[in-house]
Amino acid sequence: MRVVQATRFGGPEVLVPGEAPDPVAGPGQAVVDVSVAGVTFVETQIRRGVDKWHGRPALPYVPGGTVAGRVSSVGEGVDPSWSGRRVIADLGETGGFAERAVAIVESLIPVPEGLGLSEATALHTDGSTALGLVEGARILPGEWVLVEAAGGGVGTLLVQLARAAGARVVGAARGARKLDLVRDLGADAVVDYSDPDWAEQVRETTGGAGPDVVFDGVGGEIGQAAFEVAADGGRFSVHGASSGEVTVIDPARARRRGVEVIGIEQLFGFGPKMRGWAEQVMAEAAAGRIRPIIGQTFPLERAADAHAAIESRSALGKTLLLI
Repeated sequence: MRVVQATRFGGPEVLVPGEAPDPVAGPGQAVVDVSVAGVTFVETQIRRGVDKWHGRPALPYVPGGTVAGRVSSVGEGVDPSWSGRRVIADLGETGGFAERAVAIVESLIPVPEGLGLSEATALHTDGSTALGLVEGARILPGEWVLVEAAGGGVGTLLVQLARAAGARVVGAARGARKLDLVRDLGADAVVDYSDPDWAEQVRETTGGAGPDVVFDGVGGEIGQAAFEVAADGGRFSVHGASSGEVTVIDPARARRRGVEVIGIEQLFGFGPKMRGWAEQVMAEAAAGRIRPIIGQTFPLERAADAHAAIESRSALGKTLLLI
């Protein structure tokens, strides 16, 4: 079968098309004929060998943690009714950039009727993460919410979920294409954080008080500026570091302003709830209440281009490989 492997740690060019034996389902496992593989920013950092939150895979390795397709075979002890079903499979961190993938049966989630496999893949990890973040931030109707990286996979869903919770949303992104998309998703205002005074624009938009909730997926200077503009008594939720640096706030600094900092460690507790959140967000999309944004797709052999698009910050919404 066709695969893409990382032959060493480094830039996108280390992703090389190749061949591998077809996988065989062992006890408690299923083989999925992959139609779609998701691509995430974290996976680009694992490929570079710089991710601080996951162990380095043994080289060479096949990237890709989330796939969608049909179950083609099952192993010993698995209900045979899984065969032929459309599913999302969570593979962990590796194995998805391939024509077929092996998954433990407990990781399979049926894709509801009315939802395409591409849309399901766009929602699985990003959608469940966004639901968890919104739940943790306890958004109230009428509050102002700032979403960083609002044109990305998680950000586009945070904008929609915050609006559904009755909040007023400021979407921060870089470039006209992303800002136009965020407006289209229902944001009340947008700011371009390539503007030096972007944080002051957020403050003015919120009537001088600042946003009650900040979703920080960027970190670095942008994350620090977002904390400074957050409303006193608000919530500052950290979920990513696309800048390369996680936002760390001095607890004494936060206490002085009464800001609750929900650190990136919140993600470590998401695991047991991710399946339920994924099922919930896919059901919402199937009912037309949430719109996953698939900004760009690539064939399997162009996985390196998919990684490059994400790292260049040019990607809109979710990036997928179609196999």
